[in-house]
Amino acid sequence: MTWWHAVIIFVAGVWAGSINAVVGSGTLVTFPVLVALGYSPLTATTSNAVGLAPGTISGAYGYRHELTGYWPQVIRFAVASFFGAIGGTVLLLTLPKDAFETIVPVLVGLAVVLVIVQPRISKWVQKRREANVDAVAGAAHRGGPLLMGLLFLIGIYGGYFTAAQGVMMMAVMGMLLTEPMQRLNGVKNSLSAVINVVAGLIYAIVAPVSWPVIGLLAVGSTIGGQLGAKIGRRLSPTVLRGVIVVIGIAAVVQLLLK
Repeated sequence: MTWWHAVIIFVAGVWAGSINAVVGSGTLVTFPVLVALGYSPLTATTSNAVGLAPGTISGAYGYRHELTGYWPQVIRFAVASFFGAIGGTVLLLTLPKDAFETIVPVLVGLAVVLVIVQPRISKWVQKRREANVDAVAGAAHRGGPLLMGLLFLIGIYGGYFTAAQGVMMMAVMGMLLTEPMQRLNGVKNSLSAVINVVAGLIYAIVAPVSWPVIGLLAVGSTIGGQLGAKIGRRLSPTVLRGVIVVIGIAAVVQLLLK
């Protein structure tokens, strides 16, 4: 690894950590960077999962105040994410390598679409919440079997390929819970941390990874997680989303041409 490769990976880690804390989809920054630098899609995915895990923990810690009094529910949701992440890692490690490399462009494309439509999803969720405010006023919405099942499925997706899992979480929680959006964002960061840590630990032990990449991403994403939690909400979501979409599309094109 050359010094400028190291700088690029570190900067991508800071950027991804910041984006994950605010919006999600940081993998759409780091994954294409690693592939462009010559790493295989499998190694890029596993190293990315391990390297970004500290950043998701950092982002979750930055949102701890929004979760005051809500930790029992976060723990319930985390159980679904935990087992889903294990299922996703098992799929990644058992499916043939060719199958993964065939699926990756589809997953990246899906993630890009989710990032594009995320504002529309947010607006729809907000309208639904406002329309039902009287019906749910004073109700303790803790999330039933439907939410737990969806979080489990998102955990599988996140354990297999992490891009845009945060967008998916915000969509389903926004529809099925009545908590403020900032609290839901804190929950999203906590669940993403669970998924990334579980997947990262498994990949670090049994999967092909690049430890120099992991180290650079870990340090960068940890810094980025704190930056995202503190100042990310002041940044323009439109600009962030636009850059993510461009990078994601470029990744799809590059993967399809390989």
